[in-house]
Amino acid sequence: MSVSEYASDRAVMRNIATGVPGLDAVLGGGLCEYSFNLIAGAPGAGKTTLVQQILFANASPQGCALYFTVLGEPTVKMLRYQRQFEFFDPARVPTSVRFVNLASEASGGDLDAVLRRIVAEVASAQPAFVAVDSFRTIVGEHRSADADDQLTIAQFVNRLAQQLTTWEVTSFLIGEYTQAEQRHPVFTIADTILWLSEDVDRNSAARKLRAVKVRGRGPMPGLHTFRLTAAGVQVFPRIPDRVRPPRVSPAVRLGTGVPGLDAMMGGGIPAGDVVLLTGPAGSGKTTFATHFVAQGLRDGESCVVAVFEEYPEAYLARAQTVSGDLDHMVDVGRLAVTYLRPLDLSVDEMLEEIQRAVERVGARRVVIDSLSGFEVALAPTYRADFRESLYRLVGALTASGVTVMMTDEVIDSQPGGRFTQERVSFITDDILVQRYVEIDGALQKVLSVVKMRGSEHATDFRTYRLTAEGAVIGDSLTQYRGITTGVPVLEGAARPASER
Repeated sequence: MSVSEYASDRAVMRNIATGVPGLDAVLGGGLCEYSFNLIAGAPGAGKTTLVQQILFANASPQGCALYFTVLGEPTVKMLRYQRQFEFFDPARVPTSVRFVNLASEASGGDLDAVLRRIVAEVASAQPAFVAVDSFRTIVGEHRSADADDQLTIAQFVNRLAQQLTTWEVTSFLIGEYTQAEQRHPVFTIADTILWLSEDVDRNSAARKLRAVKVRGRGPMPGLHTFRLTAAGVQVFPRIPDRVRPPRVSPAVRLGTGVPGLDAMMGGGIPAGDVVLLTGPAGSGKTTFATHFVAQGLRDGESCVVAVFEEYPEAYLARAQTVSGDLDHMVDVGRLAVTYLRPLDLSVDEMLEEIQRAVERVGARRVVIDSLSGFEVALAPTYRADFRESLYRLVGALTASGVTVMMTDEVIDSQPGGRFTQERVSFITDDILVQRYVEIDGALQKVLSVVKMRGSEHATDFRTYRLTAEGAVIGDSLTQYRGITTGVPVLEGAARPASER
């Protein structure tokens, strides 16, 4: 194709789906055909597995892949471990994916010999994909600061890149580099650079991927969590790629299922809102959230509950007091209860799990029980950004058209203490606060609607009871003053001695 044809045709580059869940979104749509890609990072970061997963997803007998190994890991040893992954298909070796060892050429440090071998193998196989693992090992004998050595490396990289481009293959160079080595010539020539890393914080470790450079694309910025599982690599993009339907009309109200609560909220919860239910331990937060789920199921909606502090079986067993048919709703695919307790998770992994459940059952209501458990389940490296992480999580869920209810435990025994945590209240549309107060020498549970965006709501405190059938809203406490102190006083009654 001529230069003028390239200049006039924006669609000249064909997209290649990587076959790695989540990676195409990070790259801005996948890999460009015939691109020269560098996969960099520390040893053990997952570079080899990532590239082989891409090759097995795309290579065929008509467009095979050549995978060159060097000194870092003998071919037989590498295959012994890589074939444990589900993407690895031994039947496609060597018809679709061929492995070639360059140990004899690389051991002598003769870069010309290495290049000649690569050229000969490519000319013979006519592949669609070429990978060199580890490219860093090839130039390992030429890493001095000597100007001649650096020139030799630069010339080798340029010649290799030119050859790969001339052959019209999609290529991958795998190398162990540090952040300080990004002035290496290969970083300049590469069309795409993926950096894999592992952050270690005390007893926790989190794998992250960053698209440092993607020519001709707008990659997703930032660090993205990824995991190595039996299936291979899975990437969790920071900004989920979801279709965003129009926001539900705020005129639509959802019933809470708690007798008396809808009236306090001006007719129920506006559809599409984010509701925060906060209170001390034992105040009934999970019971209220279960009412919300049960009412949705009665109204023909599907629901998802993400639990962090107990197993799904325990949650369903305790929920029987509110609704006796939740197990049946799970069986028929109307309700999904996801357990997300394992430590070292990222918010993006949690979002992916919840979103899959939402799409599987077609949910319109999501309960997160609780934010305290959610934060504990995060790897320490993500807890520092809890506000930002929660903002992205809730934003992605509401963009899918669901209504979200979150529970959160607040521990504050001081009179007039805070109702919510400042770091999470800003993302919510509606806030319900539960408190304990002492009335006539007995501990009483009270509830108030603190915040509802764009909606009238009750502003008084009301008592509520947790019965064998669930929660029930009781009387208003408008005749009392000083409720927020925890020791309210009946209007007209004698003041406590402490106030005299």
